[in-house]
Amino acid sequence: MGYRVAVVGATGAVGREILKTLAEREFPVDEIVALASPRSTGREVSFGDRVLKVQNLETFDFTGWDVGLFSPGGSVSAKYAPIAAKAGCVVIDNTSHFRMDPDVPLVVPEVNPNALKQIKRNIIANPNCSTIQMVVALKPLHDLFTLKRVVVSTYQAVSGAGKDGMDELFAQTRGTFVNDPPKIEQFQKQIAFNCIPQIDRFMDDGATKEEWKMRVETKKILDPDVEVIATCVRVPVFIGHSEAVVAEFEEPVDIKRAYEALREAEGVVVLDKREDGGYVTPIDSVGEDATYVSRLRVDPTVPNGLAFWCVSDNLRKGAALNAVQIAETMIALDLLPRHG
Repeated sequence: MGYRVAVVGATGAVGREILKTLAEREFPVDEIVALASPRSTGREVSFGDRVLKVQNLETFDFTGWDVGLFSPGGSVSAKYAPIAAKAGCVVIDNTSHFRMDPDVPLVVPEVNPNALKQIKRNIIANPNCSTIQMVVALKPLHDLFTLKRVVVSTYQAVSGAGKDGMDELFAQTRGTFVNDPPKIEQFQKQIAFNCIPQIDRFMDDGATKEEWKMRVETKKILDPDVEVIATCVRVPVFIGHSEAVVAEFEEPVDIKRAYEALREAEGVVVLDKREDGGYVTPIDSVGEDATYVSRLRVDPTVPNGLAFWCVSDNLRKGAALNAVQIAETMIALDLLPRHG
């Protein structure tokens, strides 16, 4: 016996990836509905070998639906996630709106699955894509050596800004070769053949909101005593976020034990050969579920330091896959009731 599943924001890049991931992982679905804004009503999206007609989120009744996987944008989730939750539908929300709400668990199943036992509002938050892959890689190291501080520089794909961001990179890249002036709409500067050290808006302390998210979300998911400083950069890559991570620990670091812990960790694949090309790049991660770790080495500039490179498909583990894994974990923990 399966579940009644609603996918909200089904026409967006993450929504389509959620539908694909549900089908690929054979999530136990009895009934599924694709929801989006009124302007998308009637459009078609794929779910495995089926085609779903998109229904209007604004008029949809969530009564009797078991789980809602939301990725419609923060303001839309802010309005409709509580409506769905009140109707008894467990909401797993991909937007940033509920992440720091103390009554909403922020969950990466490989890192803090027990947080799912503390659901108070019938809403669970999916963390930021760049935070997810970092904490998946840091968790086994934290368990070994007790993480103290993280300095991370991210190289984030344009798909993090949705389909429009991908379209802008494509258009600007093509235009460069025919001498068309770049049309700048989704990003602060030209993204083709460029790097932009700003993701989201600036805050009073000079950090961007994306950088703030990585700090506070890591504390909430992994350990409130861990300090994080991030520099988040948008790069001309379509899919796949990369991160250069420098971690400082409380206890002495043994590189062999670090390798072993990462190789045994759920959701992590270590590909680290100290030779040309012996590491993972963003394009290698596309369509894959894992967080890949490469370039692991001791940081000699601080006591108990490690540096590494990690890469993940931001539309999958960074969004859709993590949301589906949350639902799967709830089933495994017998926390997802059926209304059927």
